[in-house]
Amino acid sequence: MMALLDSMTGDHPARACLVLSNDPDAGGLKRAAARGIDVAAVDSRPFKGDRPKFEAALMQPLLDAAPDVLCLAGFMRVLTPEFVDHWRGRMLNIHPSLLPKFKGLHTHARAIEAGEKEHGCTVHEVTGALDDGPILGQARLEIHPGENAKDLAARVLKLEHKLYPAVLRRFVMGDKRLVSDP
Repeated sequence: MMALLDSMTGDHPARACLVLSNDPDAGGLKRAAARGIDVAAVDSRPFKGDRPKFEAALMQPLLDAAPDVLCLAGFMRVLTPEFVDHWRGRMLNIHPSLLPKFKGLHTHARAIEAGEKEHGCTVHEVTGALDDGPILGQARLEIHPGENAKDLAARVLKLEHKLYPAVLRRFVMGDKRLVSDP
């Protein structure tokens, strides 16, 4: 999230209007607020087992802020197709794998266990299916022999910090061509 906020300066065509989290203690809320960006939190815990009610509560600060584009970054909740449909074509996500491989969690360990030679990250439009949707960008790196998941995750995170801002810049200008290894 901070890489996205850092990128939205100067001639960047987008500006952040809200940072929203399902964790009221998320560090990114404090960092965004310190930059003068509106923040909100909708704690998901009281809604356990009731995603429609959680999403209704989540929707209100979004509607109030009226963003043109939603960028999911570290939001670890599965959203219902109904929620996603409201933002169809205007919601992006970054995933730590080369989709369509390794959807879901533990992507780095799974890539190593599968004997993959390369790994990376993907920015895609969000659809009602988990880690699916049109791919807008991918960045790749080689997996080092003997590398562990923690070290691989740290290297992939550096790619994410370059790829997501590059894709966002193009996306808000209406350019959906694939961004590769920015």
